[in-house]
This record gives sequence, structure tokens and C-alpha cells, in this order.
Amino acid sequence: MTPRIPLSALVALLAVSCGSPPARDGGSAERHVILISVDGLAADYLNDPKAHMPTIRRLAAEGAVAQGMLASFPTVTWPNHTTLVTGVEPGRHGVLGNSYFDRQKQEVVRLIPDPDFDKDQIVKVPTVYDVAHRAGLKTAAIIWPASRNAKTLDWTVPDCMTKELWDKYGTASWLDELRKEGIPVDMQETWCKGLGGGVQRDWMYARMTAQVIRKHRPRLVLLHLIEVDHVQHDKGPRTPEAYWVCSYIDDRIRDVVEAVEAAGLRDRATFLIVSDHGFLPYTKSIFPNVLLKKEGLVRMEAEKIVERRAFVVTQGGAAYVYVLDRERRAELLDKLKALFRDLEGVQTVLEEREFAKVGLLLPSQDPRMPDLILTPKDGYTFNGNVVREKAVLEAIIESGPLKGAHGHLPDDPRMHATFIASGSGIRAGARLGLVRSVDVAPTAARLLGLRMENVEGRVLESILR
Repeated sequence: MTPRIPLSALVALLAVSCGSPPARDGGSAERHVILISVDGLAADYLNDPKAHMPTIRRLAAEGAVAQGMLASFPTVTWPNHTTLVTGVEPGRHGVLGNSYFDRQKQEVVRLIPDPDFDKDQIVKVPTVYDVAHRAGLKTAAIIWPASRNAKTLDWTVPDCMTKELWDKYGTASWLDELRKEGIPVDMQETWCKGLGGGVQRDWMYARMTAQVIRKHRPRLVLLHLIEVDHVQHDKGPRTPEAYWVCSYIDDRIRDVVEAVEAAGLRDRATFLIVSDHGFLPYTKSIFPNVLLKKEGLVRMEAEKIVERRAFVVTQGGAAYVYVLDRERRAELLDKLKALFRDLEGVQTVLEEREFAKVGLLLPSQDPRMPDLILTPKDGYTFNGNVVREKAVLEAIIESGPLKGAHGHLPDDPRMHATFIASGSGIRAGARLGLVRSVDVAPTAARLLGLRMENVEGRVLESILR
């Protein structure tokens, strides 16, 4: 006779063979987590009386707030939004910058926004929305970077600028619902191309978020708001325009808070208000590829690059230096280190032995990584252009009006990002020193009763009730 196997053993065997769901780890079975990223909102705006942000400050007063949050390096949008949802640094999650140089194809590959790559092509580790979805929770994301075509998002639109890509990669049934409710989702391309269109886009993204909360009640919502970043790039941080946009974006967060309250979810909702980086002012731009052209390391015919023995891909307040002549790598590395250390405006030349300190791998581990990394002095930023106006064709340093940049090393207090947690499960009045952006994903998972494995961040236990 064939022995009878107890039902409990069959269930256990099935769980092993099919893959068990992520471990539950406390938290509320009914909690909704709304993670809102305000691109470019530095932590020090919270204590700046010129910044009118009553909704954000009320959430902070009623919940927990950090002195600041250390972002990932480089402190630019695509790596840091990926860090926020994975809990690991760029060297682990794979989104190394807003762009990188493909040594084999000899071309710059842009990751920003999301026109070319699906999430699974560029993000190498699980995200908090992957973990939530595998546990059976519904998820939503509104233009979250590096999330295009993510199979674990139930309602989503990608951070793409054309109607064609929104229709292709957005959730079709949801887009139809939004159209019927009068939310102008078909204006995405027009507003992306229009001057000042970020204001209209954030207005629309907040309403899309409000609708999905009201109608579908996802357990995890990710929203990326953009205009604070745009304005500070154009006008500089802590300017009248920057203070205006802080007030404007506070109104958009108020829209989402009101939607949660109208849906009857206020007692079950947790708001995580974060940013991806701060901002530094600058009036001078460094053109490192013009220097390489002068040194004969970049050769051009007319306005076309025909040979690169070295090349620089800039990340605002950081620059990735690639040595492409592999036979002369050691010689060129010594030459480039000397050139850039003597160049006006360059603060630091990071060598390979220092990459691990900033959460990055070596080029021998990931060929997309550079051979050197540059950071600028105060008041400077990097520009990767080679072909320029004839009047300044050979200028390596260019002065201009006040503008804003990020990408710099994350330890500058002005580069610290925002972290606020408020609502269900959060201890009122909790105050933290510096936290890290890798802490956001494991904390969000804990609030949902889940656990993220093999992360570099920690659950912020002290803010939890």
C-alpha cells in the first residue's frame, strides 16, 4: 500500500516547491502605505521659515521626522529612487546613475526618464512593491523612476514623456477610468514638452493618485512629484522661485492627504514623505570632455566624435571618467588624475579603492562603472558637452547665472534629503538624527507587515508604535 501523506505535509511541500510568500513581520494587516517622493526637496527646507509647507509640517509634527537623510551617490534621481524602494546602494541594485557609458557600444546610455528600458532590465534586486505584490497586496506607482513595465504594479504609468509610451506601458483600464473622470492623462506629452509643464503634471499626478486611492485602495502607493527639482535647477535653491514651488508642492501633498481622508482610510494610512537629494547652487560649469579633446583623448571630425580614448559622463555634481584605451589604461589613469586634480573647480578625484565607500562597484565588477569619479568645489557643476558654440568652443570653465545642481557627495548637509513618517503605526513626536535612503524600503515593508531580505538598510524601529 502507498502510505497516506497528511494534508499538512502536502501543504508544506507545495509551499516549498512553489516558493513561499515573503515573511510577515508585524505591522497592520489593513495598513496602507503612501510613499511620496518630492524630487529635490532638501531636508533644511523643513526648518526654513521662508518655505510655506503647512501640510508637510503638520505630518512631521504628528509623526516622525529626521534631521536629514543621506542619499545614495551619485545624488541624482534614478539611482536614488531605486535605492528608496530596494533598500540597497546603486552598486547592488544596478541603477548606477542617470546615465552611463557603454564601453562595448562606445556610446552614452541614458536611463532618465524611462523610454528605453523596462524595470526588470535595469533593477537587479527585489523592490518593496515586488515584495508587497508577492504577498498578495495591491500596488500602484505614478511615474516612479525605473519602474517601466513592472509586472508587480497593479496600477501604474511610467516616467515617460510621450503619449505612445504611456498608452503602451500604463495600465490601460486605469487610464480609461481616469479619462472618464476628466483627469487629462492624454496631456502628458504636451505638458512634458511645454515650458513650465511640470506644474501641470504634478497637479495631474496628485489627482491620479487621489483617484487610485479612492477607487482601488492599493496597499502600497508610490508617487513621484517633479517640479521642486525643475525650478531649483533653473533658478537655484533657496530663491524666491524655490520657496514658491515648496508651497505649490505642499498643496499637491494636501490633495493626496484629503483623498485618503475622503476614502475613510486616515486611521489605516501611513504617509512617508521623502526626497531623493538636496540641492547646491552654482554659477560655474566645468566641461571635462573639452579638456579631453584638447589633450587629444577625444577626436572629432566636424561636430561628430570619431574616437574616444577617454570620456566623461556627467551626473551634475559628479562626473564619471572612463578610460577606453585599455592597452594604455595605467598610463592614462595617471595622466587623468593629474589633469583633473589641477583643474579649476574640481574638489575630489575618487579612485577605485574609494568606490566602495560610496556604495559603488569597480569597473572589473561592472563594466558600466567608470575608472575615476570627480566631484566639484562649491559653486561649480559638471557639463558633459563636447560640441559647443564656436565662441566658447575651447572654454573648459564657463560662468553664468545662478542655477542649482545635485549629484554631489551626500555628506554635504545641503544635499541631505527629507524623511517624514506620519499616520498609522508611527509614534507621534519621534525625532531622528541622520537616516539613510536605504532605510526607507525595509521600514515601508515592516509597516505593511512584510520583511525585505538581504537589504543594506534597517527598519527604523524607534519611530514605530
